[in-house]
Amino acid sequence: MNWVNKSVPQEFILLGFTDQPWLEIPLFVMFLFSYILTIFGNLTIILVLHLDFKLHTPMYFFLSNLSLLDLCYTTSTVPQMLVNICNTRKVISYGGCVAQLFIFLALGSTECLLLAIMSFDRFVAICRPLHYSIVMHQRLCLQLAAASWISGFSNSVLQSTWTLKMPLCGHKEVDHFFCEVPALLKLSCVETTANEAELFFISVLFLLIPVTLVFISYAFIVQAVLRIQSAEGRRKAFGTCGSHLIVVSLFYGTAISMYLQPPSPHSKDRGKMVSLFYGIIAPMLNPLIYTLRNKEVKEAFKRLVARLTNFSASCPIFVITIENYCNLPQRKFP
Repeated sequence: MNWVNKSVPQEFILLGFTDQPWLEIPLFVMFLFSYILTIFGNLTIILVLHLDFKLHTPMYFFLSNLSLLDLCYTTSTVPQMLVNICNTRKVISYGGCVAQLFIFLALGSTECLLLAIMSFDRFVAICRPLHYSIVMHQRLCLQLAAASWISGFSNSVLQSTWTLKMPLCGHKEVDHFFCEVPALLKLSCVETTANEAELFFISVLFLLIPVTLVFISYAFIVQAVLRIQSAEGRRKAFGTCGSHLIVVSLFYGTAISMYLQPPSPHSKDRGKMVSLFYGIIAPMLNPLIYTLRNKEVKEAFKRLVARLTNFSASCPIFVITIENYCNLPQRKFP
């Protein structure tokens, strides 16, 4: 029991790029700017999709789930990273590291599955348009979304447990910006081959299989779009699917290069930058990609702004009416 207690540190030191201190100010500005854009962009998408009844469709239901994921995904890591950059002691408590590891894994795994589900939705919409409302009914959409969340959190429970069970023998310097499985496995003082094999197997399940299904879906989608006679129809179909394909490429590409590439002593800084890309940059870009390339979302946003403008314009009239009512002489009842 004493050996176990000594093996678990009270806190971890997150090294990040401490060997290159000149990067701290540019990284702080980049992280803060990205985080603000991520919060604002994803909250805006959730608000627009919730308030505009024209967007209450399966595609935008899954998009709102993705925005919620990205919102929580970045919040689990970026605030702590900003605090550590400003401090000389770049530490995180053991409990904070466990929470960060669990949440980051859960949300990342959920996003892997959710992006595959979104590609299936696009496949049905374009390749089976007459059956779309029958296939993608509300109950199925809820079941698919719930399955992705439950599977993601179940995977996180397994991987977090396996990782945290490894003895550290007092090692507490994590060569990363946040607590992530590959970085924590490097702290272990015992052989980690079995854990790395388990991590590789789970990464295949949550990365390679979903991305393969995505590309199969888009192969059928491209065939169906090319058979569309009108140029306007083809442009709209490619525009709708193009946004999702860009998001898929950004997320899966960087995650696969991190979790499925053999470890190398020369690639530790590259691994940090890759983690920052799928953990911070991609969630920031997702709202921009979906709004700038999606005409329906842009029109819904304009309608929301117009409603808010009309409401704010009517507020003074409402206030004046209340004031006039309050200034009326009071009636006296016998």
